[in-house]
Amino acid sequence: MVLLSFDIEEFDMPLEYKGEIPFDRQISISQTGLERILDLLKKHQVKATFFSTVIFAENSKHLIERLLKEGHELASHTWFHSEFEEKHLKESRERLEELFSTKVTGLRMPRMMPVNETAVEKAGYSYNSSINPTFLPGRYNNLKVSRTYFKEGNVTQIPASVSPNFRIPLFWLSFHNFPLSFYKKLASDSLKKDNYLNVYFHPWEFAEIKDEAFKLPGFTVKRSGKDMVERFDEFIGWLKNKKYSFGTFQEFQKKIES
Repeated sequence: MVLLSFDIEEFDMPLEYKGEIPFDRQISISQTGLERILDLLKKHQVKATFFSTVIFAENSKHLIERLLKEGHELASHTWFHSEFEEKHLKESRERLEELFSTKVTGLRMPRMMPVNETAVEKAGYSYNSSINPTFLPGRYNNLKVSRTYFKEGNVTQIPASVSPNFRIPLFWLSFHNFPLSFYKKLASDSLKKDNYLNVYFHPWEFAEIKDEAFKLPGFTVKRSGKDMVERFDEFIGWLKNKKYSFGTFQEFQKKIES
């Protein structure tokens, strides 16, 4: 099963690089990208999971309502993208459920930050997808963590996919910077070995983010915007031609725990 997921959030990455971006533009860029993603998923008739911050959801109700109407899953990306307190785990889940009358069972921490797993369970989540089981300089070293899903207490941990050999990460940066043929090879290897693929992206990747004021490094904006739309369109088409099924995290969890 292919697990496509998107971390939908206020586009605050320029602030990490001392760039400038007003809040309303953080939201509008992510909204533009989300619309393009939803159009692509509708075109291919595939389902995905969207991990949303409360801040983005409150400012984008029409888009969250659309994704739910089209059969996708809504999960929590906590309250803010660049500010976190443990209480936000429970508060964000409850707020998203209140806003959209949907059951929120999954969590992904912003920037794949570590989180207290006991707190995650107490906050009412049944799965967590906040681990990238690889080494990324300056970000994390999870080489000793299981590559594939595992149980921690009553919470199912669903790490992002990495290649079976050398744990090459298959996250968004790889998708932009690797030749697509090489990325497809790694994805195919993971699917054959693990019987599923968990890859994640962000709406702003599908929008125009090459702005000098953002001060973003070249590797973060490579093949973004319309180039990303075309690249992702081709990737989904390739997976469908290979006859792989697509599903939400909730569907996947039911499948592996049945």
